[in-house]
Amino acid sequence: MAIWNARLVSADADTVAFRWKDYRIKHGDRQKVMRLATPEFIRRFLIHVLPDGFHRIRHYGLLASSTRKANLTKIRALLCLQRPEDPVAPSAEAEAAPLTLREPSPCCGGPMRIIEIFRRGQKPMSRAPPREQAA
Repeated sequence: MAIWNARLVSADADTVAFRWKDYRIKHGDRQKVMRLATPEFIRRFLIHVLPDGFHRIRHYGLLASSTRKANLTKIRALLCLQRPEDPVAPSAEAEAAPLTLREPSPCCGGPMRIIEIFRRGQKPMSRAPPREQAA
C-alpha cells in the first residue's frame, strides 16, 4: 500500500483514518478506509520521507529496469542508431598500481585512491556510493 497516495478522512488524538486504493482488486470498489493508531500512522508515513539532500528517483515506462535493455535496443533499431562504443578498458598496468591523490581522506586521513577519471559531460561508470555510506 502506498501511504503517500492516501487521503486523510479523519484524525483525533488516538487514531487516524485515511482512504487508500487497493490495486490488487481488479473490479469493484478499490477505495478502502484504514484506521491506525496515530504513532503507527506517523511511523508508516515517515518511512517515505527522504533525508535532506536525497531526491526520489522513479524509473518507469520505457526505462523501467526490467525492460530497459530490450527497449533501448528496439529504440536504437527504430532510429537506425548504432550501439554506443564501450569506453576503452584500462590496461593491466594501471590496475596493478592504483592512482592516489595527494590530499588525505577527510574521514580517516588515509590515502584516497582514484577509482575513475572522466571528462566534463561524460557519464561515470561507477554509480554506487562507497560501502560505508551505503550501510
